[in-house]
Amino acid sequence: MSFPKTGSSIQVQSYKHNGTLHRIWEETIVLKGTSNIVIGGNDRILVKESDGRHWRTREPAICYFDSEKWFNTIGMIRSDGIYYYCNLGTPFTWDKEALKYIDYDLDIKVFPDMTYAILDEDEYEQHRKLMNYPPELDAIIQASMTELISWITQRKGPFDPHFVEMWYERFLQYRD
Repeated sequence: MSFPKTGSSIQVQSYKHNGTLHRIWEETIVLKGTSNIVIGGNDRILVKESDGRHWRTREPAICYFDSEKWFNTIGMIRSDGIYYYCNLGTPFTWDKEALKYIDYDLDIKVFPDMTYAILDEDEYEQHRKLMNYPPELDAIIQASMTELISWITQRKGPFDPHFVEMWYERFLQYRD
C-alpha cells in the first residue's frame, strides 16, 4: 500500500457511520506520511459540508491522524495560543483519492492551558440510536475517549508542547 508523499497536497474526507459523506477539507499538505501516521498542515483552506455549505478555516493548523487510534487531532495556531479540536472517529484509511475516516460526533476542544471540554454528546447519542451503533463500537468509542483524555493530560503525541510548533515550521517550508 502506498501512502501520501511528504509535500503532496491531499484531501481529507470524513463520513458518518451509515457511509454518507460528512465533510471534505480540500487541501492539506502532507508533512509526514507513513503506514501508522499522517501529519498534515493547512491554512485557511476550503471546507465543504455534506449539505452544500462551505467555509474557510481561520488559522494555520497541524493535523494528526493515526492508523490505530480512534481519534484525530487538529492543532489550531491562534494569537493567544494553540487550541486543539479532537474528533472521535475510526483510524484513517488512505486510498490515493483522500485520507478518510468515519466521524462519530464526539469531540474534545482543548484550550491553550490544556483544559478541555467534551462536545456533541447529544449528537453522538442521537446518531448512536439512529444508526444502530453496535455495543462493541460504543465500547471502542468510550475507551478511545478515555485514551484521548489521557493523551491530553499527559501532553502525549500531538499534545506535546513542541509538536505543533515543530510541524508548523516544516509546513512553512512547503507553503507557496
